[in-house]
Amino acid sequence: MNILFDTNVILDVLLERGDFLQESVALVNHVESVEINGFLSANSIATIYYIAQKTFSRKKAEKEIELLTEIFGIAPVNKTVIVDALKLGFKDFEDAIIHESAKCINADAIVTRNVKDFKKATINVYSPAQLLNSLRMKGLIDKDGQEDQGDKDHQDDNNDRPHPVPGDEID
Repeated sequence: MNILFDTNVILDVLLERGDFLQESVALVNHVESVEINGFLSANSIATIYYIAQKTFSRKKAEKEIELLTEIFGIAPVNKTVIVDALKLGFKDFEDAIIHESAKCINADAIVTRNVKDFKKATINVYSPAQLLNSLRMKGLIDKDGQEDQGDKDHQDDNNDRPHPVPGDEID
């Protein structure tokens, strides 16, 4: 299953921040163990590097990017992605790029902590907890384990189901 990780999910793990940390770490671990195919949009790499070098150091930022590129595939950002992103009408252009980049790799879903920002998505969009629950229900990851604790506590406040997408649903 191809999952594109929004920049904020990776930053939560890298910076150890937010209410989604436990679930985000669990998802990254599932990518690392090749239980799911994780991807980052090419533009996310630059953002992650910038924030990491401001927060830590250039050397640590480079090390983190190197590690991410070993674990994750990179979804392209090219002319088609940019032009199509402009046509989406998303409030946040970066989210539109994430969406179109996900389409390039035939992503089954996008995981983000800002599900509501993807209202116009044509791809399933999950919070980290929602994605973990969906993957467990499908038997794609182990139903037992540490990441089970607190999953229900961190569901998206607006909706505990993925953003509805016509057609090809994960659930």
